[in-house]
Amino acid sequence: MTKRFAAALSAAVTAVAAGTLAVLAAPTPAQAAVLPNGFKSVGYMPSWAGSATAIQYSKLTHVNYAFVLPNGNGSLTAVDNPSKLQQIVSLGHAANTKVLIAIGGWNDGNDSGFEQMAGNAGTRTTFVNNVVNLVNQYNLDGVDIDWEYPDPGTSGNNFTALMSQLSTAMHSRGKLLTAAVVSGGGTAQGVQPAVFGYVDFLNIMTYDGGTPHANYQWTIDNINGWKARGLPASKAVVGVPFYSRPGGIPYNQIIAQNAAWANQDCATINGAQQCYNGLPTIRAKTQWAMANAGGMMNWELSQDPNNANSLVSAIYTVATGGTTPPPTGRTGRITGLAGKCVDVAAANTANGTAIQLYTCNNTNAQTWTVSSDSTLRALGKCMDVASGSVANGANVQLWDCNGSGAQVWQAQSNQTLRNPQSNKCLDVRDNSSADGARLQIWDCFAGANQRWVLP
Repeated sequence: MTKRFAAALSAAVTAVAAGTLAVLAAPTPAQAAVLPNGFKSVGYMPSWAGSATAIQYSKLTHVNYAFVLPNGNGSLTAVDNPSKLQQIVSLGHAANTKVLIAIGGWNDGNDSGFEQMAGNAGTRTTFVNNVVNLVNQYNLDGVDIDWEYPDPGTSGNNFTALMSQLSTAMHSRGKLLTAAVVSGGGTAQGVQPAVFGYVDFLNIMTYDGGTPHANYQWTIDNINGWKARGLPASKAVVGVPFYSRPGGIPYNQIIAQNAAWANQDCATINGAQQCYNGLPTIRAKTQWAMANAGGMMNWELSQDPNNANSLVSAIYTVATGGTTPPPTGRTGRITGLAGKCVDVAAANTANGTAIQLYTCNNTNAQTWTVSSDSTLRALGKCMDVASGSVANGANVQLWDCNGSGAQVWQAQSNQTLRNPQSNKCLDVRDNSSADGARLQIWDCFAGANQRWVLP
């Protein structure tokens, strides 16, 4: 992964000759830990940091052990800390979590091993055979190729050829093939669209960029860039950092200094601003990914605390539908986009009256009560999805309270209001902040037009 602490890999440079890896155990692929709709939560675990026993396997679908390196002749460097990998496989499979070997990494920007190996049909085949042997030896569930980076042109052509061969070798054995790829820009063109068909999914490294570091909109824009090139949403896995930039301070060390920093994205540490992804941003990205991508990936697991501020836990909680209970019984304004209020049009109490965004004016048309049955009530009636629709764009209206699923709203930790019947969120149509902008339901993505402050 980009600028990962790859210097630690220097201890693992002993080449393994082609074909010398013995099969110690027959491959028995585990069933992946289950998240809704095949959603993936992928964590990288470096060989040089962290403990195998500290990984929250039950909250992850995939663990990628990092790294081994390719040599130009198709051989592989030795697995660093092999007993740790064996322990991860054992613990991971016991929790139905898949374990893959990650090949490559930043390696101080030196990708010559990949370039030489992939540029020759013979060494490509040798490499593929060695990968198969490695996967079998450690009873792994597949391989994650982390070539940083194939360049557009000849290098990209060679990457496509390599991934084609690996796809055949892995998939014919019931194994996974994934790849870690750059967040975007011209370098991303080195991964040709043909590769999208060869992989089970791509781990998109949406970090080490954006201001502040790996911010919400920058991340979404880059994922959408990959999708615009033809990558299916289900194969787009959103990468998040568990560390800061510019200092590379692990998230668990940041919050050890001040637990409150878990709820923000930047903090001043030793006189310098360090930016990372705190809990609200991780939750918002996960919510967006549930509607628009195939999962979440992190670099890396040893940087996450196993406590209430765990980012792995935050991803899991959102992905499994965890909610923040609404402040039952409170009455007052609900504010949203541009600080405006949720309003009943013209204070009309008729069934079907539009619910809209409007300048706050402290009238009864903007006074809402959060009820214990998860309804939102104003003027003696309930906020309701028209006709109980589950479609994007369905109008939100005022209606007699009737106990239906069209009137249930769950406050999420990322400030969205989710209607569980439709699995969609309260949304301002067209992202408009104009008075009278209609409220609707839409796929949850936690944009500014879906974030609300309750009484």
